[in-house]
Amino acid sequence: MNKGRHIIGIAKDIVRKEAASVAALEHMLDGEFEKAVERIFSCKGRVVVSGIGKSAIVAQKIVATFNSTGTPAIFLHAADAIHGDLGMVQEQDVVLLLSKSGESPEIKVLLSLIRGFGNTLIGMVGNLQSVLASGSDIVLNTTVDQEACMNNLAPTSSTTVQMVMGDALAITLMEMRGFGSEDFARFHPGGTLGKKLYLRVQDVYVHNECPKVAVDTALREVIIEITSKRLGAAAVTDDEGLLLGIITDGDLRRMLEKEGVRAGLKAADIMTSNPKTVEADALAIEALDLMRVHDITRLVVTSGRRYLGFIDLNNLIREGII
Repeated sequence: MNKGRHIIGIAKDIVRKEAASVAALEHMLDGEFEKAVERIFSCKGRVVVSGIGKSAIVAQKIVATFNSTGTPAIFLHAADAIHGDLGMVQEQDVVLLLSKSGESPEIKVLLSLIRGFGNTLIGMVGNLQSVLASGSDIVLNTTVDQEACMNNLAPTSSTTVQMVMGDALAITLMEMRGFGSEDFARFHPGGTLGKKLYLRVQDVYVHNECPKVAVDTALREVIIEITSKRLGAAAVTDDEGLLLGIITDGDLRRMLEKEGVRAGLKAADIMTSNPKTVEADALAIEALDLMRVHDITRLVVTSGRRYLGFIDLNNLIREGII
């Protein structure tokens, strides 16, 4: 037997089993799911998400997704809950309790305690005949036919389905709240994702030089301006600072290759009119998109027709946008 082919075959079988379990979840989304979403949406407190074992790990991921999409949530480990951490649960909170079997000792104890508190309890459970299912106010069915492991024991398909159910809750609530990209940016200010959502051209271009020449500037002064400012280009402006064109180092090379240096050459003779521009208040990611579409490495930054400066590919690389 080909060892490599055998390994890939096992892996593909696992993927197929888990994919089938997730596909089956679609048909388990019913009125109970709708009740859960509506109850969380109207909640004045937080969603306290709890579980034991692998379900506890999934619960932490669900909490992270809730928090990043506009639904306040905290994680409570089921074992810690019965040893002092139950004080985290406040009167207006909704409790979401995850368990495949719904029969774990810690789950049973936590269930009875939460019932005594009077909080709405949503059970995400893979056994509809369990104590958790019968004791929950709302039941989210995450039953799977089989785990992906050969012994049908290791939590694999079941935890994947729990994860997807959590995503379905979080993103449905996100859409109900009208939680948009600006909200997402406020909750993700760090890293590449955050910068793509909030970093603007005006935050970047101000760190560059601002090369510019007048239309009647002599060729020698044009070259000095371009090379001294080290951006490979200079804007051509009128006396009021309005953009008329651009001269790049590429324009200079093409001119020299085509006709050499003629006496009396001015900026107006070399410049390219109507250069590609970006508004200062545009997102930096929009500037990158423009550069990609037009296959260029820099853009003139403007406010209306007024020239402000340049933003180039190196700026975006340094900012981590690329």
